Amino acid sequence: MVGANLKAETMALMDKRAAMETEMNSIVERLCNPGGPGLSGNLLDPEGFPREDIDIPVVRAERHRLAELRNEHSEITEKINVNIQILHSARPTSKKDSGPEESVSSGEVTSLSASMQTAGFSVASHTMDVDMVNSIPFAMVDEINESSPAAEDGLQLGDQVVKFGNVEGGDNLLQRLAAEAQSKQGQAVSVGVIRQGAKVDLFITPRIWQGRGLLGCHFRLG
Repeated sequence: MVGANLKAETMALMDKRAAMETEMNSIVERLCNPGGPGLSGNLLDPEGFPREDIDIPVVRAERHRLAELRNEHSEITEKINVNIQILHSARPTSKKDSGPEESVSSGEVTSLSASMQTAGFSVASHTMDVDMVNSIPFAMVDEINESSPAAEDGLQLGDQVVKFGNVEGGDNLLQRLAAEAQSKQGQAVSVGVIRQGAKVDLFITPRIWQGRGLLGCHFRLG
């Protein structure tokens, strides 16, 4: 059945995305180790010569691989979002209107939701946390440094934040955002924003850089 095939495809994509996130976190951890080059640090010494304390070809290869993974992660996340929207909007139809293979039963959608909960995703009866278009932004990026981790990872001035890791609204937002960034230092954090009316999924890694904080941006609440 179409519904069953779509559910299987979505679960396979989720497994693939989880494996990619594990690989991304491993790369980030290696690059951001003490004394390491970081995700965008200079590979030359103060005199302009290649640094001798790091394996430059390996660093370049890992940075390139990380960029590939981030792009593919965004594409997979978008596909998952589309599939979930289709499954949740589908309704059983009669044989007169459509053959049984063209309908998606509510049981199949419920089964997918249960599977996603087991995998660590928050699921409501008709909406999901990955469907952030209908979410209410709780903060806006009103300041961002051009060379900051947030800017390098794709966050932009004016982005309306609907999800930052495990933070999706509520009370004590500034404290919770700071705690989330601190606890995920060196790890890729899933971030959802609304940009010019469209949903954008990002992967931002809080990390030490030459500026203040781990992100290099400021959130205005409300």
